[in-house]
Amino acid sequence: MKSHGAAAGEGRPSAVRDRILSTATKLFYRSGVHAVGVDLVVAESGIAKTSLYRHFGNKDGLVAAFLKGEDADFWRQWDAIADRHPDDPKAELAAYLEWMETRLRRPNYRGCPQLNVAAEIPDRRHPARRVAEEHKQKMRDRFSSVARRLGLKRPSRVGAQLALAFDGAFITAPISGGEQLSETLKETVAALVKASRAA
Repeated sequence: MKSHGAAAGEGRPSAVRDRILSTATKLFYRSGVHAVGVDLVVAESGIAKTSLYRHFGNKDGLVAAFLKGEDADFWRQWDAIADRHPDDPKAELAAYLEWMETRLRRPNYRGCPQLNVAAEIPDRRHPARRVAEEHKQKMRDRFSSVARRLGLKRPSRVGAQLALAFDGAFITAPISGGEQLSETLKETVAALVKASRAA
């Protein structure tokens, strides 16, 4: 079935949407969602403002789409790690820590986009805020699963603690050295696991 809605000369609707979202993603992550207006996204993407509204409804919809894209990319990487260690939760957790070290050392890394947007948008009814909250709940659930498979006591509590440790690294990353932060995170995770075993 033929798609409709792209402005003349802008190409396929899906390509137009992708260009707008790609541009918005770079701008939102680099400068924050409040600092980036629709006009800047339009100017940087070269797409008509009417096309932006047609595909995303308004800026709130665009911010939510940005976070959904970041969420999908995050879990694609997470799942790839999990798939390499289906029967070894210890190795799986270690692999997440190595993955985090790579993320924390990235040039111009500004931390977790979900946390960044949640900090900028206090309204829990905002569609992007809901995406951020669901992302963090999923992280707690995933870590709880790892803790359960490790045989740790009170795995849900340990999962929440592990998620908090990772979130702390995300928040600290923009103002701290990646290598030192990564080592601190590894030490924190090891201490949490050890304490759970001893409890």
